[in-house]
Amino acid sequence: MRKKSREMGADWALEVMDKAPYITASMADGDGMPYSVPLSLARTDEKTFYFHCATEGKKLDILREKPRVCLTAVSKCKPTVGPKDGSFTLEFKSAIAFGKAEIVADDNEKREALRAICQRFLPNHMDAFDAAVARSMSRTAVVRITLTEPPVGKRKQYDANGDEMKYGRME
Repeated sequence: MRKKSREMGADWALEVMDKAPYITASMADGDGMPYSVPLSLARTDEKTFYFHCATEGKKLDILREKPRVCLTAVSKCKPTVGPKDGSFTLEFKSAIAFGKAEIVADDNEKREALRAICQRFLPNHMDAFDAAVARSMSRTAVVRITLTEPPVGKRKQYDANGDEMKYGRME
């Protein structure tokens, strides 16, 4: 990271990922062509994320051959004018993580992963979860991404006095 003063720790980065409306997963195909797709991921512990998709498609083809992924998330992004110098800038909270993807074969793990995804995105509709899973389990793939190193967060944020909050300073 070029600006170490904006670096934030793993717990902070995981919180950014938990609050982001989606997380972008980037990978490279067999020819080295980059492929990046925004996904609805749910985290079940400090290093395990899940997403669901159709049982066939480009991302699954790539992940079968090359399972390494990079996850990126932004949970706050606000264009602003620098309070002290008038520069055009951007306040943000972001996170990046690297991991290995694996298509889940075990039905119990698939069901629990789908439950975590539903709990994150539709917590008020969990009463419909069992019926939805019964209808769609056979045509749904679930992918587990296990982080291979702790995630890193980065932010640019100003305090009430217009000073940039550096070195992990919190309010």
